[in-house]
Amino acid sequence: MVTPAPGSGLTVTTRVTGTGAAVCALAGDLDVETLAPAAATLTELVARRPPTLVIDLRGVAFCDSSGLNLLLKTRIAAEQEGTELRLAAVAPTVMRVLELTGAHVVFALRESVEAALAG
Repeated sequence: MVTPAPGSGLTVTTRVTGTGAAVCALAGDLDVETLAPAAATLTELVARRPPTLVIDLRGVAFCDSSGLNLLLKTRIAAEQEGTELRLAAVAPTVMRVLELTGAHVVFALRESVEAALAG
């Protein structure tokens, strides 16, 4: 499923693997102006309670505090549902935000989607 945010340049793509893991790829700017489609999709995916939810961040060009807040809220919601959340292929712009805020220590970070799906 692909959901572009109207006029924003953010694209949200999801898929489910053969093992039931959910993968959500974000591409574009993840900020207060573009957050709604990503938030809705991630909320829906967590509600499905997949064993693993991978958020692919390789295509994120910009992430502000609202984007960081979405990732943190998704982590908490996933944990409450028994879903393991992993961030994959974290773009340098997002990694900088995670490191500056210290949030990188609360996420399972993987170099690629494949590595995230493998564990």
